[in-house]
Amino acid sequence: MRLAALRQFALSLPSTTVVKQWGEHLVFKVAEKMFLIIGLDGETIDGVTFKCAPDREFDDLTEIEGITQAPYCAKRHWVRVADLAALPAPELESRIRRSYDLVVAKLPKKKQAALAARKL
Repeated sequence: MRLAALRQFALSLPSTTVVKQWGEHLVFKVAEKMFLIIGLDGETIDGVTFKCAPDREFDDLTEIEGITQAPYCAKRHWVRVADLAALPAPELESRIRRSYDLVVAKLPKKKQAALAARKL
């Protein structure tokens, strides 16, 4: 998946913002909580990091070649896909959407309600 397509998909999720931080990383957030990090090497992607469930989902993902525990993130809650060929584009989008949903589910009920109101 190319950078433009990945960025467009992430920004299509409701109330998503993006900031550049930690040098060359695009950090996608909902309600100021990150759900996706795209590492950049110039104009090319140098891995993506997203949230996952710490149970079987984490284990299943890290069994795939090119996917590891994300450094500097909560253990067993975040994975890093170093090789984008490790996941087909539709599955990568599905995993990013799941990451977004996991983050939204942990927001306070008031913020969840505000997000839901914006979708209408």
